[in-house]
Amino acid sequence: MGELLRLDAVSRAYGAVVVADAQSWSLAAGEALGVIGPNGAGKTSMFNLVTGTLSPQSGRIWFDGRDVTDMPAARRCRAGMTRSFQVPQPFGGMTVFENTLVAATQGAGERGAKAEATCLEVLARTRMMPKANVLARSLTLLERKRLELARALCTRPKLLLLDEIAGGLTDSECGSLVQTIRDVRETGVSIVWIEHVVHALMAVVDRLIVIDFGRVIADGEPHAIMASREVREIYLGLDADV
Repeated sequence: MGELLRLDAVSRAYGAVVVADAQSWSLAAGEALGVIGPNGAGKTSMFNLVTGTLSPQSGRIWFDGRDVTDMPAARRCRAGMTRSFQVPQPFGGMTVFENTLVAATQGAGERGAKAEATCLEVLARTRMMPKANVLARSLTLLERKRLELARALCTRPKLLLLDEIAGGLTDSECGSLVQTIRDVRETGVSIVWIEHVVHALMAVVDRLIVIDFGRVIADGEPHAIMASREVREIYLGLDADV
């Protein structure tokens, strides 16, 4: 598989607070990467840097063979990069279908029948078709998270960045969402997924990185990462000898 995304020594700080400390890592096309770390470690800031809503103070970001470090967020979306947000942010006064149509037209540049077909296909894939004509503000938490995923997919991404999409769900809801994300992977979309629900990550990702104080402190096979002494001490808060 070829490389889809690469960060080369990307750094960003707010005064003494470092949110990205010379981060260097890459993602292969078709790969699913999990990202874990304590609250405040800089995980969402890293997403903001990758997607262009935050600019690095040093380092470069490459996507699909192009240097996108200075590319605006909207252009990165059109180039095939999209994300979900930790707290779903639908247009509450619009229906589920209308929310996805905004994504298809503005994010993917599609129009007319093509945009509508994209929305219907994605709503079916994310199991939201029965809610297509329901106002987004009336959805349950699981449904809002599914809509957040659907809107992202309607931009026709090569790379999907998920920010704690399983947070707040019951075990059965989480299991259902994991299956949907697996289905998305089957279409060839690459995934970077920040999540505190570790068992959900372990069911999907090929690789895991751990971020602490803006630094990547571990990168590798998920089970080996979770068994490491440093991760047990820093992320899980466990005595390393337990």
